[in-house]
Amino acid sequence: MTQLPGLLDTEAIRKDFPILDRQVHDGKKIVYLDNAATSQKPRQVLDALSAYYERHNANVHRGVHVLAEEATALYEGARDKVATFINAPSRNEVIFTKNASESLNLVANMLGWADEPYRVDHETDIVITEMEHHSNIVPWQLLSQRTGAKLKWFGLTDDGRLDLSTIDEVITDRTKVVSFTLVSNLLGTVNPVETIIRRAQEVGALVVIDASQAAPHMVLDVQALQADFVAFTGHKMCGPTGIGVLWGRQELLEDLPPFLGGGEMIETVSMHSSTYAPAPHKFEAGTPPIAQAVGLGAAVDYLAAIGMDKIAAHEHAITEYAVKRLLEVPDLRIIGPSTAEDRGATISFTLGDIHPHDVGQVLDEQGIAVRVGHHCARPVCLRYGIPATTRASFYLYSTPGEVDALVEGLEHVRNFFG
Repeated sequence: MTQLPGLLDTEAIRKDFPILDRQVHDGKKIVYLDNAATSQKPRQVLDALSAYYERHNANVHRGVHVLAEEATALYEGARDKVATFINAPSRNEVIFTKNASESLNLVANMLGWADEPYRVDHETDIVITEMEHHSNIVPWQLLSQRTGAKLKWFGLTDDGRLDLSTIDEVITDRTKVVSFTLVSNLLGTVNPVETIIRRAQEVGALVVIDASQAAPHMVLDVQALQADFVAFTGHKMCGPTGIGVLWGRQELLEDLPPFLGGGEMIETVSMHSSTYAPAPHKFEAGTPPIAQAVGLGAAVDYLAAIGMDKIAAHEHAITEYAVKRLLEVPDLRIIGPSTAEDRGATISFTLGDIHPHDVGQVLDEQGIAVRVGHHCARPVCLRYGIPATTRASFYLYSTPGEVDALVEGLEHVRNFFG
């Protein structure tokens, strides 16, 4: 078995994930390499969800009975855990949403409805990048169409990096908001946050970071980032689906208008007007994702106990090994950085003239789960002149043996298609 420096004790970790023992297609043990789409869940998270529904299920913030108080404590306790996990200055800066897409839409809508100095209108620019997930493109397109603001973006270099050569021309005094991904979900590129934020701050623009592919894999310190908003999702970081997070600076959350109206986000309501609760409840209308938040809190506990720095080192070693092995496959082209430097644990590639969907189907028959398509990042595929890619993505339980299985599987694909 291949040994790599910096690896976690994956044998012990994998025992926490029941699904990794699953067999498919006539007894083939599953090789799960689709972690950028969603991660698997450890028993600790599954147990937390089960315990909540079996012993504590009730609505939060509304009842004085035992179950309601227990549910509220668990829900708000999850907020405390997330705040600590991302080093937020205040727990009140952590807003629970249903996913990162909702978090990003929340920000876009707030800025469209805001008063000065935050309002986005026809005299302002919005800046994004060509490598964004659709969830960080479409909300800004909608805001641009609604307000008349001009939408601008950074292009991509041939090796999958942001082209920042014209940063002073793209981010100008007209720029009101700069929104970009910390780690690309297709290319795996880790973006130069400091360079972009420094320029945005020079012109007084707000910075929004999509950390969906970063929060599960590296230390995420919102104070060190110096962004204004950070969005991520629970299901990619060992948590359940249906729970996302938006972190925002306290003073912005106090000044900006709510996105949704309803229960729990109000202080007073009359038939003529309403006043709103302070953040975070101001942005959490209706019954929130209670059980999902509890599950996310358990996931945060699990990841923190292992150590995000150790997880990042493990994934770097796996990614470095995977890049090396994949480049040995004839006719394989990595889309994005061809080294492990400044890249996350996601590798997209093409294999000669074989369509990625065919690659994925043949790999699946061997028990190897990868992602195929444009990965909700179609502009990237258009930039590189390809219809789609095959994407392998790794996590804390990934092993060198799974990389070897992928490479062997790709050889089988090549032989299958002649």
